[in-house]
Amino acid sequence: MSKKEVIDAVTMKRALTRITYEIIERNRGIEHLVLVGIKTRGIYIAKRIAERLKQLENVEIPVGELDITLYRDDKEMYKGEAELHSSDIPVSLEGKEVILVDDVLYTGRTIRAALDAVMTYGRPKRISLAVLVDRGHRELPIRADFVGKNIPTSLTEEIIVEVEETDGQDRILIDREED
Repeated sequence: MSKKEVIDAVTMKRALTRITYEIIERNRGIEHLVLVGIKTRGIYIAKRIAERLKQLENVEIPVGELDITLYRDDKEMYKGEAELHSSDIPVSLEGKEVILVDDVLYTGRTIRAALDAVMTYGRPKRISLAVLVDRGHRELPIRADFVGKNIPTSLTEEIIVEVEETDGQDRILIDREED
């Protein structure tokens, strides 16, 4: 495999800023928003969007952390390996505008699991999806409402998102199988 950086820290920050502005434009008031980051990197991305929203709109948006382990449709593949984390949703989602946040949208299966998980916390008015990268290859009819970057990939490639909080730097890599 050979890894190549396709997005640097500056471009990644711009993509998050673009997502933030789109959220403001499409929601006409962000007082009823709740950002819910999908563990693990989605949480850091959600917190960054919330921070930017506060800078721009002077409104504190709650950020929740969602663990979808129990809701995955492929959990039998990870028997004994699935590590259960806890979710932390700081407010009721009942009647709220929830934005699920993840780093990469691929098959759509993670988002399907996240939708099931969110519903255990109440019935939101609406659920939207924000992703840093949409790489294509959907297996389910799921699309993102807010996309930082579209990076078309082949099935033999992998997108790797690195964030300062866990990886020591911000960047996006594409990992290609070598012939």
